[in-house]
Amino acid sequence: MIVMKFGGTSVAGAGRIRRMAEIVKARLERRPVLVLSAMGDTTDQLLEAGGLAYHEARVSIAGIEELHLETLKNLGLEAARGEIVPLLDELKSLLTGISQIRELSRRTRDYLLSFGERLSVRIAAAFFNSLGIRAGAFDSWQTGFVSDSNHNAAEIAGESWKLIPEKILPLVEAGMLPVITGFIAHDAEGVITTLGRGGSDLSATMIAAACGAEEVQIWKDVDGILTADPRIVKNAKAVETVTYEEAAELAYFGAQVLHPRAMQPCMKTGTPVLVKNSYNPEAPGTRIAASPAKRTLPVRAITSRKNITLVDIVSTRMLGQYGFLAEVFSSFARHRISVDMVATSEVSVSLTLDTVHDLSALKEELSRIASVELRDGKAIVTIVGNVKRSSEILARAFRTCEFLGVPVQMVSQGASKVNISFIVDDTEAEEVVRALHIDFFDRLEIPEPVDSGEISGGGDHTT
Repeated sequence: MIVMKFGGTSVAGAGRIRRMAEIVKARLERRPVLVLSAMGDTTDQLLEAGGLAYHEARVSIAGIEELHLETLKNLGLEAARGEIVPLLDELKSLLTGISQIRELSRRTRDYLLSFGERLSVRIAAAFFNSLGIRAGAFDSWQTGFVSDSNHNAAEIAGESWKLIPEKILPLVEAGMLPVITGFIAHDAEGVITTLGRGGSDLSATMIAAACGAEEVQIWKDVDGILTADPRIVKNAKAVETVTYEEAAELAYFGAQVLHPRAMQPCMKTGTPVLVKNSYNPEAPGTRIAASPAKRTLPVRAITSRKNITLVDIVSTRMLGQYGFLAEVFSSFARHRISVDMVATSEVSVSLTLDTVHDLSALKEELSRIASVELRDGKAIVTIVGNVKRSSEILARAFRTCEFLGVPVQMVSQGASKVNISFIVDDTEAEEVVRALHIDFFDRLEIPEPVDSGEISGGGDHTT
């Protein structure tokens, strides 16, 4: 058994659904289970429709209706209108209610967003049946997905590990192709929830891990995890294999292929994840597993994230004192602000935050115990690579920055030891990424030392 997840661009219309069906047909002997996202831009259109109903008391789903009904027509599935039209009517009723009572709570928003996936699986299942492939459309709660009640960012409940295989494996063993909604679930009261960022991928990896699948395939619109953002580096290459930890670091620091939380179920069970391109299915893709293939290059990939604020906190109270850092991070917790990178010295701590936060209240609070400087317009450049060659990676990265005349403003090697991140100005980040890519991927590589031991010592460092 395998699990195949297709994102919104892979099911964006009749042509893409036909292409998706060809990919699935070629793998029927592996007994696939499908997990689908909403078609194309449907999720954004649902959010727009909700805002229109709430703010202007207007109900309109013209774009959503046209996409789904036209797709039915183009796929020759007019008989399936009986499954789609009632859902569209239910959506209109919900939006009418929103417009009348002017209420759009987090709970209502989850209900609203669920229509995208619920529509897409019914169309896809109907198309597979028209091809003579016995398929069934299932809302995720019909296949064992139970979550907490944290609307818009729900967590899958522990009982789902038992319920999912109980519901899905009999369907697979009976020769059915289950087509299951990603991104959504039910809480213990039967109320619809959404799983937040990376939710559809998480649905797929959860099914694969719980059911003991051979692998989970995440079909997107890229050839896999690339050595750099192709918008920055035109000749970025697909990475053959990465570890779970490397993939998580890349995602956290800017890569958009797979959200770190989506890999957690597979990390727990050791289930491999294969990232493939539905526009180019012949490409091998990237395999994510516990152990990588033999390394020949020191670096797996380079990524960057802009719009970062660098916070420097300096106080002589840190010298020989305990409790200072606890006090600092308690301030961040009280203001609900998440920290990305941290580096410390004897009397200072430097850290990075997303610039979207309003930091005025936090700065005022911290200024009571230390000198605080906020510097906006920064970027994090992250190199994910071989821990055994971290000294070489650091030396080459700093040499590249020196050659470009770019000052490194902070550096941190994470506790996982697979990433080295440093701060530069926003305006310098793309130039640095391109230069690093040339150094690590486009020139003759220095082979891995025959006898290279693990790097020992502390985790985080600062300039």
